[in-house]
Amino acid sequence: MGRIIAIANQKGGVGKTTTAINLSACLAEAGQMVLTVDFDPQGNATSGLGFEKGYLDKTVYELMMGECEIEECLIKDVQDHLDILPSDINLSGAEIELLDESDKEKILKKKLDPISEAYDYIIIDCPPSLSLLTINALTAADTVLVPIQCEYYALEGLTQILQMIEMVKKKLNPKLELEGVVFTMYDARTNLSLEVVENVKKYLKKTIYKTIIPRNVRLAEAPSHGMPINIYDTRSTGAESYRMLAAEVISKGED
Repeated sequence: MGRIIAIANQKGGVGKTTTAINLSACLAEAGQMVLTVDFDPQGNATSGLGFEKGYLDKTVYELMMGECEIEECLIKDVQDHLDILPSDINLSGAEIELLDESDKEKILKKKLDPISEAYDYIIIDCPPSLSLLTINALTAADTVLVPIQCEYYALEGLTQILQMIEMVKKKLNPKLELEGVVFTMYDARTNLSLEVVENVKKYLKKTIYKTIIPRNVRLAEAPSHGMPINIYDTRSTGAESYRMLAAEVISKGED
């Protein structure tokens, strides 16, 4: 049974999609079978892995609406060991269209259950909001990985997502746990980055990944070329950082 990890933070611009794409790619590079689920209507994980949004017949939207089977919208072998369930702007309408469905919070879980055995990891890129889509992702997941940018309001966003994890755990998914927090966009030249890391460590005590993702030009460029960082620039500090994060995620699963 694969581990399902939702990558979530309701704050935008914290490196959530960057982490979803590059953690997926580096897990796959390490020989793990990985499925990336782009569950954000912006579809940035889809384009970041080389697919043009708006040109795909079947996406996770059609899957959620019951208009196709999972095999019909699954794109296989994006790279060795990596598949994707793509997304586009249509997914934004799903929240309203699903309002009257019974068990609407569990639709994604039901769709993923039949194929979860085929993967070591399923990585879900959540939208930057505390919405029905995010609740679906958390209900389907085993754990939640929270990327936080090293900036002044980091703790505020973290508090909100931790409250949501507790709520989903209580009402919908009792096995849900915090996978961990990963710091992104770290700039060693600023005192603020250091302060944020220290504050969160004090506040959380545990579940913080040792790997810290630095600010890195190559990492910022890679999505516009439709490639994960380990393929776009395999020797960059961004690629090395995400390989280290992937190694930590794997070893945590083996504990």
